[in-house]
Amino acid sequence: MAAPLHPREARRLELLRLHRILDTGPDPVLDELTQLAAEICGTPVSLISLVDEDRQWFKSRHGLSVAQTSRDVAFCAHAILGERVFTVEDATRDPRFDRNPLVLEEPRLRFYAGFPLAVEEGLPLGTLCVIDREPRQLSDGQQRALERLGRVAAELLKMRRTALELKPLEALLPTCAYCRRVKDQDGSWVDVERYLERHERPTHGICPTCMEARFPREAALVRERGGK
Repeated sequence: MAAPLHPREARRLELLRLHRILDTGPDPVLDELTQLAAEICGTPVSLISLVDEDRQWFKSRHGLSVAQTSRDVAFCAHAILGERVFTVEDATRDPRFDRNPLVLEEPRLRFYAGFPLAVEEGLPLGTLCVIDREPRQLSDGQQRALERLGRVAAELLKMRRTALELKPLEALLPTCAYCRRVKDQDGSWVDVERYLERHERPTHGICPTCMEARFPREAALVRERGGK
């Protein structure tokens, strides 16, 4: 049974695109997290799965060779609908999954537990999940550990997006290669947020949309002059 769409699916997918992470290469730190999740939970498979419009794509995978599956059969598509660990102890006894191809055929999944990776606005891009080919349960300690690792993974995804957005700024400002602080005009090293607080000033330009809305006559003159 395919999962229903997230209540804010359009915005969730927009955030997934803004993170620019789909189909990117391996991340050693995220790979460490998935391996640690498998070790703590005692499962042969663990994944960081990103739920796209029609697929789930694995940014990090431990114990599984495939890079993605259809969203229609994805356990993670169900997990992103909640805020806590989503658990399926025996998929063959769960009417949502007992006819799922991933259960009936290889890799013949039985157990699944996934924690949603919530980023901006509390919206989940995907999950950190652990999988077994045998029915089982997580202990309370294992479940808490999976949640904590999932929160770390979500923070890393947010930090990755921030770093990508700061790259153009770093090209213009003297930035520390390690802590990413910016050298201010007085020689002090400050966080980027603090730098922007000190130096951000309102511009004196006006975008084309506001020009048309507020100054239609002037906008017409600009068009007549070829936008100059």
